Amino acid sequence: MTSLTATENATIERAADAPMLAQVEQWAAVNSGTGNLAGLRTVAGQLADAFAALPGDVRLVAPDPVESVDAAGNIKTTQRGDHLHLRVRPDAPVQLLLTGHMDTVFPADHPFQTLRWLEPGVLNGPGTADMKAGISVILAALKALETSPFAPRIGYDVMINSDEETGSHASAALIAELAKGKTAALTYEPALPDGGLAGARPGSGNFSVIVHGQSAHAGRNPEDGRNALIAAADLALRLNALKSPDLKVNPAKIDGGGPNNVVPDSAILRVNLRPSTPEAMAAAEAALRDAVAAVSREHDVHCHIHGNFNRPPKPLDAAATRLFELVRDCGAALGLPPIRWKATGGVCDGNNIAACGVPVVDTMGPRGGAIHSSDEFLIVDSLAERAQLSALTMMRIAERGTV
Repeated sequence: MTSLTATENATIERAADAPMLAQVEQWAAVNSGTGNLAGLRTVAGQLADAFAALPGDVRLVAPDPVESVDAAGNIKTTQRGDHLHLRVRPDAPVQLLLTGHMDTVFPADHPFQTLRWLEPGVLNGPGTADMKAGISVILAALKALETSPFAPRIGYDVMINSDEETGSHASAALIAELAKGKTAALTYEPALPDGGLAGARPGSGNFSVIVHGQSAHAGRNPEDGRNALIAAADLALRLNALKSPDLKVNPAKIDGGGPNNVVPDSAILRVNLRPSTPEAMAAAEAALRDAVAAVSREHDVHCHIHGNFNRPPKPLDAAATRLFELVRDCGAALGLPPIRWKATGGVCDGNNIAACGVPVVDTMGPRGGAIHSSDEFLIVDSLAERAQLSALTMMRIAERGTV
């Protein structure tokens, strides 16, 4: 269907009229870096108040504990913020999952804290595009949907987590729980400046390999030592050699070492692996373990691997392609420039959702750019555009009963 019905037209007009810019300005004015628990509490409260305008129950969900390795090699538990969850009409025949995140990459002490207009219609500020604008689009689209005759046919869960920017370790179980049985999912990462969508995504795993060696005097008896720093460096080179078209590898950091006259007895290698397929992910994990075993044996050290693939690969399968095509056709009906999609090297909660067997388009947010930098910007006109696109997509899924 390339044209709008009278019902669709009335609904999308309501979506465009929502006060999205004011919401973005209010929410982005509060720092909500993933580690800023006070800021996250404030934003979570603001979002709970805003989403209470929809039917259903809004709740704040406690985060799961998150373990990480500190610079000394100790396993520590990190606290994350609460996640927001709204459930509406769980017994409706069509069920959707809509997700976003309230956290940003900018900590409380980061100099990028304020909003400013770069030019008319282009707003610069932390989290404006990524993704407080996306959250405002979710709310606008759903409030419009509730006025349409399709509303009784469609139920939905909205999940806004507090830790997407650090891998969603504290919310992965919640995402998987809410994805069960869903017809489709929409995630509100920012679209590209031209309105394009991210298609296939690789998986991502962050690993810390803790290397335990043996200290010794660097001049008197170095042969009695087992240099953990050298072993970690050897491991970094071995892992880097695993790069292929199906696997990106980034040895990112080595913690360890000490005085020049002491053979270092501990080191920690941090590495990110991004496989493009499930098969590449399994092969990468096996290769990591093989490399660790070889380094342990050849350097006479003990190694412990901490971490996992927290974002499985997200291939573009037949069901996902149909959902992308539906979004494209809805864009055409709205008179938007042709919506295209392409593979990207980035990852997000769309990976987790796709791993549950649910088709997902994960760049339904407004247009913007320079995310994760102090140049981040939101193209304000795209707020109404993307709210209409979401509302129309959901109505047509409700009408079809499927994607």
